[in-house]
Amino acid sequence: MASLWRAAPTLDQLNASNANTIHVPLGIEFTEIGEDYIKARMPVDARTHQPFGLLHGGASVVLAESLGSMATFLNIDSEKFAAVGIEVNANHVRGVKSGWVTGTVRPLHVGRSTQLWDIRIEDEAGKLVCISRLTVAVIAKG
Repeated sequence: MASLWRAAPTLDQLNASNANTIHVPLGIEFTEIGEDYIKARMPVDARTHQPFGLLHGGASVVLAESLGSMATFLNIDSEKFAAVGIEVNANHVRGVKSGWVTGTVRPLHVGRSTQLWDIRIEDEAGKLVCISRLTVAVIAKG
């Protein structure tokens, strides 16, 4: 299978892109790049908890949108085009109190003007925590 990615960065490069972003305080780190997927993980601790001690749904959405945005960026000619999120949704399936969650992004539709990404977030036991979809518009720069 040919790689989906137009650009082929290393994990170190992907994680370097986290500097000065929301990824740093939330502890998000990219962990794997495959032919048609990217994985990232996020801790479930005081940084990502809601007041009742569970993973905050908003933190899950940040992880999902971060994965989908990076996937889009790696799939477009970033000198000519920009990617802007136009819709994100998430269904929160299971609560998590501690440990790590891992998100995996895969394409549902990769078009010239829109891209649709499926993001599954799972706990350390591989149980589904959140399922999300991100729709991104690809627009010409300038």
